[in-house]
Amino acid sequence: MASLYRGLLLLLMALLPSAHGAAARARSKISAAFMFGDSTVDPGNNNDRLTEAKANFPPYGQDFPGGVATGRFSNGKVPGDMLVSRLGIKELLPPYLRNDLPLSELLTGVVFASGGSGYDPLTSIPSITKYVTCISQHSSRQTATSSTGQLELFLEYKERLRALVGEEEMTRVISKGIYFTVMGANDLANNYFTIPLRRHQYDLPSYVKFLVSSAVNFTTKLNEMGAKKIAIIGIAPIGCCPSQRALGSRECEPMRNQAANLFNSEIEKEIQRLDAEQNVRGSKFIYLDIYYNLLDLIQRPGFYGFKEVTEGCCGSTVLNAAIFIKNHPACPNAYDFIFWDIFHPTEKAYNIVVDKLFQQTMQYLM
Repeated sequence: MASLYRGLLLLLMALLPSAHGAAARARSKISAAFMFGDSTVDPGNNNDRLTEAKANFPPYGQDFPGGVATGRFSNGKVPGDMLVSRLGIKELLPPYLRNDLPLSELLTGVVFASGGSGYDPLTSIPSITKYVTCISQHSSRQTATSSTGQLELFLEYKERLRALVGEEEMTRVISKGIYFTVMGANDLANNYFTIPLRRHQYDLPSYVKFLVSSAVNFTTKLNEMGAKKIAIIGIAPIGCCPSQRALGSRECEPMRNQAANLFNSEIEKEIQRLDAEQNVRGSKFIYLDIYYNLLDLIQRPGFYGFKEVTEGCCGSTVLNAAIFIKNHPACPNAYDFIFWDIFHPTEKAYNIVVDKLFQQTMQYLM
């Protein structure tokens, strides 16, 4: 009887409106997509947390379907949405911690990312939040779900799915899913350069080595939990974010960009090593470069139709992001801006970068 129920349930899922991408899923043989990371891919997991790092209010979401502020740190969709749409899985990749999450969403993938998170466990604690600097050092507020916490949520998700559809179907979804990880920017921009705690413990090369080791450990654990296809997305040119540039400067901050580049070059080597070791066991690991793809937009804005590179559409001071711009008006022409707030790109910029990733390397993970 249980197997008959599961069969009928899965048939119902296939007939739901969200199944319009079923043919594309069959072609790609990808069952679901899962996202781990920070605010660049958090679609609302922080909405119910007591934290400054949330975006479930205007002006966020002003260009999202329906003009709804969902918790996505942009004016519209974020990379997770764009990736699943291009893969033919579904149109939006929802937060795992959404209260009303239907079974159809659990079967096709969710996001565990949390704004303010990083590979370094200290990045997620209250005094190391990127949205407030000195003020937050004395804050008792809860901030991000750490990278370890996100893996714990993934384990919880597996048990939840097993209870709903059974061991066999849960195993199929997990083993045939595609996994993305986007972290590291908060570790460098805030936990190293803004808050001096880690700088007292590490010089920059040593800290980057620590982050790379943490990222490899995260990836290995995710693989041990059943993930077979894993994409590690590198760190963006964080020195070019409005919050990281010197006040009024038209130039990117070089030290922050050098740190991001160093991390990316080292983690790419490690991902290639992991891929060579695990490929015989049916696993696939790839590195996706966001650094040079986003930098190209910043260096050639006119080519992509942008007019503003150094300012965020919502402003460029340290308080022009997250709860500090709640209900404030944004610029009316977000289409002209690469950055939405002091740290996060606009939907248009994200779309261009995701297109580049698909053209360059995504075929190696399919």
